[in-house]
Amino acid sequence: MTDVTHDIVDTAVAAGAFTTLVAAVTAAGLVDTLKSAGPFTVFAPSDEAFAALPAGTVEELVKPENKDKLTAILLLHVLPGQVMAADVTGKVMDAATAGGATVHVDGTDGVTVDGAKVVTADIACTNGVIHVIDAVLLPKA
Repeated sequence: MTDVTHDIVDTAVAAGAFTTLVAAVTAAGLVDTLKSAGPFTVFAPSDEAFAALPAGTVEELVKPENKDKLTAILLLHVLPGQVMAADVTGKVMDAATAGGATVHVDGTDGVTVDGAKVVTADIACTNGVIHVIDAVLLPKA
């Protein structure tokens, strides 16, 4: 998908494999943020990644009373600035997320983020880039 006429949110919607992520971003009130100028790097868990969470997790997180927790989880998936796969190939680093936490990025054997594998990299958007990951990143206890 080399169509760079869409922002991160519209690209995720058009892809069709991120319905849970889009619903979560909407529930957390982050749509406008991810439609803003950016640039952002988004590690986007696929619907399969969300489905792998314990039963009821997503339904619980999208409840209004859990908005802060949901927002914190989603912001773990967003880095300020645009980071392409080539920028981390062969490198290991801890990157600051939009929520102020850090994620461990390992580009020495493919690319992983806190252990989640990047399965599709460098989906260009008008305000950043999406990398598809195979697991949902959760705050470290």
